[in-house]
Amino acid sequence: MRFITGWENAIPLMVVAFLAAGLATLLLTPLVRRLAHRLDILDHPDERRVNVSPIPRGGGLAIMSAFLAVAIGATVANGQLHLIPMPDSIGLAEMAALLGGGLAAAVLGAVDDYLQLRARWQFLGQLVLAGSVIVLGVSVAFIQNPLGPGLLLLDGLAGAFTVFWILGMINSINWIDGLDGLSSGVGLIAASTLGIISLTVAVGQPYVAVLCFALAGALLGFLRWNFHPAAIFMGTSGTMFVGFTLAVLSILGTAKVAVAILILGVPIIDTFWIIVRRLASKRSPFAPDRGHIHHRLLDLGLSHTQTVLLIYGLCLGLAVLAFVLSGTAQLYAFAIFVIAAGLALFVLTRRLGAIERPPRAQRHMGAHPIATVARPRADDRPETDRPVAAAPVKAKAPPSTTR
Repeated sequence: MRFITGWENAIPLMVVAFLAAGLATLLLTPLVRRLAHRLDILDHPDERRVNVSPIPRGGGLAIMSAFLAVAIGATVANGQLHLIPMPDSIGLAEMAALLGGGLAAAVLGAVDDYLQLRARWQFLGQLVLAGSVIVLGVSVAFIQNPLGPGLLLLDGLAGAFTVFWILGMINSINWIDGLDGLSSGVGLIAASTLGIISLTVAVGQPYVAVLCFALAGALLGFLRWNFHPAAIFMGTSGTMFVGFTLAVLSILGTAKVAVAILILGVPIIDTFWIIVRRLASKRSPFAPDRGHIHHRLLDLGLSHTQTVLLIYGLCLGLAVLAFVLSGTAQLYAFAIFVIAAGLALFVLTRRLGAIERPPRAQRHMGAHPIATVARPRADDRPETDRPVAAAPVKAKAPPSTTR
């Protein structure tokens, strides 16, 4: 991995953007939390949730506000001081797609946080967001050829692939948001990695690196309030904004789709596995359940924090591969990870399913199965796919702190 000539000139602006966005989110999040309490935008305790007090959601508004303010400020400052070159491929329309689209994504998510929209309306809104990006001239024109060296031009398929990419990124971040600090931490790792990759010879986009580190800083500031035990949830406003912004940053200027696929391998594989498994069982792909990667790890006995840190570690390992590999090798590494993760999830599913089922002999003899702790239904809403606690064995058993 080689960096572009003069990459060090971008470091001061990257550091300032990172710190400013982090501080802004750190200060804005308590304000959003108080507003959520006032508007009753809360996850209330009930038989399916384990938080013992109402937890506000909608923290994505703080992340969005901090990122937009810092991104606009950095762009204006760079235009006046000429600290780093502005790529010719990124103009006013492209910036409108990134910043305006990010604002629209956060607003759409905030409406869902408040009104709890049905999945179909959320999906329709995501289609509109992806279509507006294409109208403004941002699309994936080519990808790495998975069968050999060189690039694969998409031509007439560019629009369809771009829509698929944006929707996939949004829902990958959305569905991985099942534990405190999980989606915000994964987004932080992805944004930081994309920022560093943008300074390499293969990409050469120091301006995009600044924007990536502004997003990373905003996520780090929010993580202070979102890590276990969380004081506020990111909500759909956060997952929509983070997923959309990462998707557009990965295709802005020179496409970095292969890099983003590898970095976000965990949420992408989780999304793919969930969709396949739900369709195979003749259910809607948006129907909530306890089949996500983090659910399986919790069922194995890992604690809330251990599960989150393990997934962080997997994402960091994939980020290292993104640094040391290039082009087609990144896609091969992702393919290997897909196979390994798929086998691991299959084994975990079979093992945990066997544990939960009573022995065959007991079923045939009519004996009562061994008493097990019942699992309540998952959340009705597909966007809040957080793990639910087991029903207490005793009436006075203290509630768990894991959602």
